[in-house]
Amino acid sequence: MAISSKQRASRSSRSPRTAQAMAVPRKNRSPWAWLGWGVAFATVSAVSLGLGMSLSLMTPSRQSNGALSGGWGELFGRGFQYGLARPINVLVMGVDLEPNARGYDHESLNGRSDTILLARLNPDQDSITVLTIPRDSRVEIPGYGMQKINAANAFGGAPLATQVVSHTLNYVPVDRYIRISTQAFRELVDLIGGVEVNVPVRMKYTDNTQKLFIDLQPGLQTLNGDQAEGFVRFRHDGLGDIGRAQRQQILLKALQKKIANPLMLAKLPQLYQVMQQYVDTDLSFGEMMAILQFGLGTSSKNINMLLLPGQFSGDGYDASYWLPNYEAIDRLVARHFFEKDASWSGTESVDPKGLKIAIQNATNSDQAGQALADFLMAQNYRNVYLDSEWSHPEAKTQVIAQQGDREAAVAMLINLGLGNVAKDLVEVDATGSFGSDITIRIGSDWRSFVPANF
Repeated sequence: MAISSKQRASRSSRSPRTAQAMAVPRKNRSPWAWLGWGVAFATVSAVSLGLGMSLSLMTPSRQSNGALSGGWGELFGRGFQYGLARPINVLVMGVDLEPNARGYDHESLNGRSDTILLARLNPDQDSITVLTIPRDSRVEIPGYGMQKINAANAFGGAPLATQVVSHTLNYVPVDRYIRISTQAFRELVDLIGGVEVNVPVRMKYTDNTQKLFIDLQPGLQTLNGDQAEGFVRFRHDGLGDIGRAQRQQILLKALQKKIANPLMLAKLPQLYQVMQQYVDTDLSFGEMMAILQFGLGTSSKNINMLLLPGQFSGDGYDASYWLPNYEAIDRLVARHFFEKDASWSGTESVDPKGLKIAIQNATNSDQAGQALADFLMAQNYRNVYLDSEWSHPEAKTQVIAQQGDREAAVAMLINLGLGNVAKDLVEVDATGSFGSDITIRIGSDWRSFVPANF
């Protein structure tokens, strides 16, 4: 589906600022440089704040080469410490190595991108925002027509991929990129001893051509590298590529929690070996350290995870696509990826009672979900529904801003008399009920903060 004239007019109101990729020489890289690149990949993916802290204790705080390369001195702070002078956007792509590739080289990562994330590091708000772009998103690729967005890296490498992502997101500037092999992902998970995630449903699938063998039972468990890859690549849960995107975000959170353990310091040499083989980036060492230092000071509460708005293609297309909703994308981008201004703030007020609210029961009480639905209905919230039961009990209640609108979720809690706990309850990610504006996943603590008449 081509972009409509109305959408093109809206998007052309901003001047294009597509970034050009800047190649970094790959010879004579020091171990510290490789290690810095690997850790910063995880940082901008919101998974390794704790590991970054360990690395910072072992890395000289001065700049090894004086002024930063590539004319980026105005972006990254100078002097004794590294720092971010303004918000930056980093494109992170997980790529399958080309067939017959021998270890790592630049060309081996010119395949289709299985994972596409745009990470915004914003020092003005002390926040990290990660937008997941489904690989099946149907977009226009210059010179190739309408294609799935994951083909951009295969057609033209990182430069074309950054151009396509920028255009899709209303010309958001893409300042730098990181490409990493999916093989590195598997090895990283095994290296840290696996990750604990909740597998929501039985997952069983075999694809001999892709050498993909998935066999997971539902429930909370620790997954090894192969199992974790199967968890995020499984496509047979009714949500296809969107289910994959949601599980990518679940796994990123699990990685963040696991790698934050100071015991991971002992894994640094092995991490270096993994990243040396499978990472390609145009970030310099100094830029990497600036990202690293910023990640150390960012609270997990200020890490937002978003999903590209859109809908499934349905019949009438040559393949299964995710069709971007450009009006919704422009609102999301304005709220999270551009500096706010009077003409393009994206922060219009929303009546919380008109929001579509899903309830997931993650307690041991069969009646808890219905009780919350009844309470909301009594408060004139009419667009409320019960989602499927959560597969295991949760200790804490979560209020998930599924569409990225934290302000709307906070407004709902304030309206319900729960403003005092809004900061602790609201999370911005896309792991809730698909299609909802807000998902309330009630945990065993729900009675401690609800009004007395609940």
